Amino acid sequence: QVQLVESGGGLVQPGGSLRLSCAASGSVFRSVGMAWYRQAPGKERELVASIINPDRINYVDSVKGRFTISRDNVKNTVYLQMNSLKPEDTAVYYCKAVTQRVAGGPLYEDWGQGTQVTVSS
Repeated sequence: QVQLVESGGGLVQPGGSLRLSCAASGSVFRSVGMAWYRQAPGKERELVASIINPDRINYVDSVKGRFTISRDNVKNTVYLQMNSLKPEDTAVYYCKAVTQRVAGGPLYEDWGQGTQVTVSS
């Protein structure tokens, strides 16, 4: 199993920046990819950004040009740099990892506990 711990959330004014981190631990056969999701009150969880091995990156349209997903394979950490934040970016942000735990085995999804991002003046 993979354990994911997010950090970096907080309160920021509109136009500000935050960097979220998601540190992964645990033994797997293969990492397929990692992603950031968010869920605002009363709304469904949505995919914000993903990085599929080796280097395929996708963003939801609403964050393109403002958010950047990246990873450090040595630290087993994925980041989400969020710039030009807007009030509508306010949500709990979750990290997800997709892995294969044994050769030829199924894919598993593991989630972090979430970190709150609030954009408000």
